Amino acid sequence: SAIGASFGGALGVTASSGPGIALKGEALGLAVMLELPLVVINVQRGGPSTGLPTKTEQADLLQAVNGRNGEAPVVVIAANSPSDCFEVSYEACRIAIEHMTPVIMLSDGYIANGAEPWRFPKASDLPSITPPMAKGPNKGDDYLPYIRDNKLVRSWAIPGIAGLEHRVGGLEKEVDTGNVSYDPENHHEMVKIRAAKVEAVAEGIPEQEMDSGEPSGKVLVLGWGSTYGAIKTAMQEMTGEGYKVGHAHLRYIKPFLKGLETILKSYEKVLIPEMNDGQLLQLIRSEFLVDAQGLNKIKGVPFSAAEIKNAVAEMYNN
Repeated sequence: SAIGASFGGALGVTASSGPGIALKGEALGLAVMLELPLVVINVQRGGPSTGLPTKTEQADLLQAVNGRNGEAPVVVIAANSPSDCFEVSYEACRIAIEHMTPVIMLSDGYIANGAEPWRFPKASDLPSITPPMAKGPNKGDDYLPYIRDNKLVRSWAIPGIAGLEHRVGGLEKEVDTGNVSYDPENHHEMVKIRAAKVEAVAEGIPEQEMDSGEPSGKVLVLGWGSTYGAIKTAMQEMTGEGYKVGHAHLRYIKPFLKGLETILKSYEKVLIPEMNDGQLLQLIRSEFLVDAQGLNKIKGVPFSAAEIKNAVAEMYNN
């Protein structure tokens, strides 16, 4: 239904938790192939299977990044608090529309059951969103649905408009025309284009920044999602005690933002706390060849600031 809404010119948005995302993996691949805007919200809970439905976890990160057959990249971003959910949801919609791509927004049970004071923004203060709508033929008298702009984004053609008829479906598309193609070179090129389009999302976003602490030092704590509060509290206490530590928190996980590598390599050691068995850790070690270490908790309950602080102090002193 969400993909159909996007095909019809609206923004399709849907939500589930990990098992529901698994069931719709094939549909996500279809949205990747169609290159339509789609926002999928995953409020993570304990798994696998039915697992711990009422308990929190961060164990769907690799599912979000890689959990589809074939080469099917999507944008993955994560909220860090109840109020942050608004900004991240809005950003997910902007990216999906302006880059014509599915976006997975990660939340979790801890955030979903949390609350905090928050000032509702004025619509006039929100960033503008510009859909890449097809206006008419884009090559002579023809409309070719997979001709792209400088961000590798194709145009959004609404059904029922004369001159914008085009083929859709899950079979591989020919470059530019969108016709079904089994040509080996074409498939290789289209896979590379879809991957490059997702990576290009980072070009329009400011570089990764530090959240708190020293710009360089002995230990960097790198987090994502709902570990934010515990990490921030621990870092504030430790910097007040004279430790040369820092904290960076990821909103954008696929693609990673520019500047992240510089931050990672400005510290002697990197600690990544996660409520899983080390999923961001795998991505960071693979992407940046940094010998990061994990602090993993898979108990259905969030970290305390004391747990983070103790782990950082042990790493700092060894």
